[in-house]
Amino acid sequence: MLEIDARLEAADLLDAVQRLWKASALKIRSIEKAFDPGRGAPVFTVDGVYTSRGWTEWTEGFQFGSAILQFDATGDESFLELGRRRTVERMAMHVTHAGVHDHGFNNCSTYGNLLRLLDEGRLPHDAWERRFYRFALRCSGATQARRWTRVLGGLGYIYSFNGPHSLFVDTLRSLRVLACAHRLGHALADENDTRVSLLERLVAHARTTARYSVYYGEGRDAYDVRGRVAHESIFNVNDGNYRCPGTQQGYSPFTTWTRGLAWAICGFAEQIEFLETLGPGELDPHGGAEDVDGFMLRAARATADFYLENVTPDGIPFWDTGAPGLALGGSALDRPVDPRRAPEPVDSSAAAIAAQGLLRLGRVLSRRGEKDAGERYWRAGLTVARTLFADPYLSTDERHQGLLLHSVYHRPNGWDHVPAGCRIPCGESSMWGDYHARELALYIQRVARGGPYLTFIPRDGQPE
Repeated sequence: MLEIDARLEAADLLDAVQRLWKASALKIRSIEKAFDPGRGAPVFTVDGVYTSRGWTEWTEGFQFGSAILQFDATGDESFLELGRRRTVERMAMHVTHAGVHDHGFNNCSTYGNLLRLLDEGRLPHDAWERRFYRFALRCSGATQARRWTRVLGGLGYIYSFNGPHSLFVDTLRSLRVLACAHRLGHALADENDTRVSLLERLVAHARTTARYSVYYGEGRDAYDVRGRVAHESIFNVNDGNYRCPGTQQGYSPFTTWTRGLAWAICGFAEQIEFLETLGPGELDPHGGAEDVDGFMLRAARATADFYLENVTPDGIPFWDTGAPGLALGGSALDRPVDPRRAPEPVDSSAAAIAAQGLLRLGRVLSRRGEKDAGERYWRAGLTVARTLFADPYLSTDERHQGLLLHSVYHRPNGWDHVPAGCRIPCGESSMWGDYHARELALYIQRVARGGPYLTFIPRDGQPE
């Protein structure tokens, strides 16, 4: 269980954040200089060097988005030039990629961050540049929304790359591209010119995920523990019935893959912030504001609580809460672990994603008058961030291209590097883990310095 530091403030982490940006600059330049994009997107490191894995190219936006975040945090325009140039050169395919559920990862991290900087006045006003980024986000949102499976009860979901039967919990965080496209005034034009609301699909996907991917301790099955998350939910596409939980990267369908848990925490918290920006009556056709906010908040709180109860005291989770090594030799959650000698691999990338979700959820609740609960989640997020931004997780070794050490990609497939002399994968980084460490650092930096609140939500779709 996490030992929350109730006195910790965002400003207390500023020195650590600055160390992170100093290390980050070297990593971004090293990858840009050494990595051959013809090999695909960089995914994870092996002996400190980024390599690719031809599953899907879901991490390329994190690579170029990291350069944009570096500029945002430091003002170094060489990183803006790099991120902007690579977005134009490399990201168009991701905008219209009909084969993946990852649009929010790739395109909000690149086009979305650049549009945000324009909207904040951080970049010189250029009407055509703004239209270019907005156009990309609108197309991306519609392309993602077209990847749709209808299920019973008027529900549905953006299906994963496994096919129409498969709902991944990961997509909650990727769902933000639908929010962007809706905010920019877009809709999906389907058969016979049918106009499909992107907000409708956003709400339906989130509702389906909250109902089937998140557990609430209500006796749904023998492993129904409040806040537990199933990585994959399987449906019969012939009749729309839910069939069973599943997993691709977790230990089993009845344990919790902690990166999936983190995607849910962050995804629901961010979407609640988006809901608060909608106009009066905008959610009425989709169940109403109270109902939609209610199911998202219920899922966010349940998953956040489960995370806090199932991590080490310093806030780092193992890759799966039911991994077999955790059942041996007493409780592995009683004390901080040495990632190189732990009974199972830890996943720092899950911690970076979850920490941002905890901070956002805490802010939402505090603004709504739930001061104690809000402070608890807020200080929990800061406590996790403090651990991540220090040894042994923050990599300051110039020879290592990764920023956040001890990340895990796909333990069941054995894709993660096991260093010589170690029994488990450790000491390596992932592109999504590094990106989310940077995003977390930027979020905290802006809060500590009183800067604009960091949000993916663009200005509305009205004319310039």
